[in-house]
This record gives sequence, structure tokens and C-alpha cells, in this order.
Amino acid sequence: MKVISHGIVDGIIEDRFGKHGEHHNENGVPSYSLPLEILEAPEGTKSFALFLEDKDACPVSGGFSWIHWVAANITRTKLEENDSQANADFVQGLNSWVSIQGGQQSPDLSACYGGMAPPNEPHTYELHVYALDSMLDLKDGFWFHEMFRQMEGHILEQSTIKGVYRS
Repeated sequence: MKVISHGIVDGIIEDRFGKHGEHHNENGVPSYSLPLEILEAPEGTKSFALFLEDKDACPVSGGFSWIHWVAANITRTKLEENDSQANADFVQGLNSWVSIQGGQQSPDLSACYGGMAPPNEPHTYELHVYALDSMLDLKDGFWFHEMFRQMEGHILEQSTIKGVYRS
């Protein structure tokens, strides 16, 4: 399985998907999600799950990887730009903007894509996509550990793409 995104060009995440873009929620959090396409999904795939994280956030978040997007029960092999806001055909978990470090944004505003906003230097972001042999029993607003627990024993294949976003 391979994952590609036309929002990541030559290893660089385009400005529109983070703090330098034009789309932000009422708290100023970037809200315009990355597109992605899944190629060569394994036979038996019933759904996909994704996890977008920033490990470079550890020094500025108090020691934690920053979670920007968690989604499950995706049944399409292609997500368009801004599908986090525009489509309701998959469930989305809470991003790190709901945390104390993220300003304790409401769960309603945090159960979606919360884009890149590196405060100190360019950060590398990892988008992990999982092909699953089942749908997961999750509702919007789930915590990411719930997704990972339910995925145990159901991951057919996993693929990761990386991109750098400027500060």
C-alpha cells in the first residue's frame, strides 16, 4: 500500500494546510485538511484509519507529540482538500488543540483536522494510514488511543508519508 498527497510537494507541505493558509477556525487553528490518495490497498480492506502527528513538537509542547488529525471508518481511497470539514462519511477523533497546551479548545472544534502551526522552527509531520479488515466502533470525538486499541488485530497494512511545514 502506498499513500500520496498532492499537498506535499518535494517533501514540503503547502502553506494552505497550516497556519500560513487562509482557513482557520474561530480560535485561529488551521482547519483546511490535507488531501490524500491510497494506492494498492490490500485485498480484504474494509476501511482506513489515519493519524497525523508532529513528533518535533515535543520540546515546545511539554514533551508530547502533537496530534493534528485522527480519523477512522474511511471507506474511500481518496480524500480531497478540506474533507475533514466538508464530508461526514467518516468519524474523526480529538486533536491536540483540545489539550491544556493547545488552549483547551472545545471538543466540537477539536474533533477534526487541526493543522500545522510550528512555533519555533520547521517541523516534520507524519501521516500514518492504516488499511483495516473491519470498521471500528467509534463516534466523532474519540481519543486516539481508542482507535489504536480497536485496530489491534485488524491492520492489514500501514503506510506513512512525511512532509515539512515552515514556522
